[in-house]
Order: sequence, then structure tokens, then C-alpha cells
Amino acid sequence: MTEEIRLGDIIQTRKKHPCGQDEWTVIRTGADIKIRCHGCGRIVMLDRADFLRRRKRLITQGPAPCEQKE
Repeated sequence: MTEEIRLGDIIQTRKKHPCGQDEWTVIRTGADIKIRCHGCGRIVMLDRADFLRRRKRLITQGPAPCEQKE
């Protein structure tokens, strides 16, 4: 599994959310990762280590980041 985390990634977690869904979308990256549940829309913020431990697999990778022009 790649360690690169992109905005728009759709991931599957090891455990299901209480709403019954286990698919999430990454909506913010950095030191902390913010994800949104596909079932109920709940937003959760995890530190990077917790996020990497809790995700099971990458379902769809988000778009590649744009290169900055000088």
C-alpha cells in the first residue's frame, strides 16, 4: 500500500463506522488527516499514524497534485 495520501482518496477502514459504512473520503491532509464517512457524512480528524493504522485498503486514489509554476 502506498504511503502517499491525496485529497479525494477513497479508503476502506478496518472497522465499520456505527452507521454501518466502512468507506471514507480524505478531505484534508497534513500532520492530521480529515476524512468524511460515505454513509452519514460524519467528519473525523485523525493524526497520520492513527490514519495509517486504521485504513485497510485504498479503493480509489484522488487526483495527482498540480505542479507549481515558477
